[in-house]
Amino acid sequence: MESWSVFLSSLLIGLSIAAPVGPIGLLTIQRSLEHGPRAGLATGLGAAAADAVYGAIGAYGVSWLVNALVAARMPLALAGGAVLLFMAWQLLRAPLAERAAATAPARDGWHYFAGTFVLTLSNPATIFSFIAIFGAMAGRGASSSPALMVAGVLLGSALWWLALSSAVGRLRERFDARWRRRVNLASAAVLAGFALWQWFSLLAD
Repeated sequence: MESWSVFLSSLLIGLSIAAPVGPIGLLTIQRSLEHGPRAGLATGLGAAAADAVYGAIGAYGVSWLVNALVAARMPLALAGGAVLLFMAWQLLRAPLAERAAATAPARDGWHYFAGTFVLTLSNPATIFSFIAIFGAMAGRGASSSPALMVAGVLLGSALWWLALSSAVGRLRERFDARWRRRVNLASAAVLAGFALWQWFSLLAD
């Protein structure tokens, strides 16, 4: 019974970390509209996998790796901002598909997965959330179930991206080329804004 409690608590943590709208959420929505729900899901699953990696670091208490990530905070943040700007540029120059395809090519799925996996890993601040939350759970006796904690985070995050990409995918036929272009432009502007804000935050520290 305690194992199920740990798993469900971790699942809710995965959901709560994935759900707030941010760069990954915008990319998932945009790709679900432009290329179909499978492309959106691949985008979200990349973030879910990165969340699981950081969750594992927090659950297993790998202190040397935490210290290394803290030390590399600036180059990681700079790289993450550069990736966001590159993605914004891609959205601005990408031609719209004339018709919404039912599925995205398999290679695009892996490309989307890898891109958001690297992008999410480039934000080491995420690990502090897992350390704080998992530290509190360990105080309640959950420290003996790190594998269940990581599995719960992965599943919770993946469920959110599945729900989001599926919901947007159902609505995509209602968006004509003009509206999809507007979504692309808005997404590009917000991604660029996130990148500049991330760099500005570094300078302000």
